[in-house]
Amino acid sequence: MKSITININNDKLANKVIRLLKSFKDEGLEIVSKEDMNDLKLLRATRNEESIPFDEYLKYGD
Repeated sequence: MKSITININNDKLANKVIRLLKSFKDEGLEIVSKEDMNDLKLLRATRNEESIPFDEYLKYGD
């Protein structure tokens, strides 16, 4: 799987790009926000553990 990051400062353009990208979802494109990606990293860090140290949790917080 390949990942790309697109940074767009213009909300109008961002909406156009997202609309375009959504047209590829049926072909297997997955759209994940940066915030969601950070949450997924936190979940992955705890996948095989009952708990993780708070310091480890903070490492993936930003």
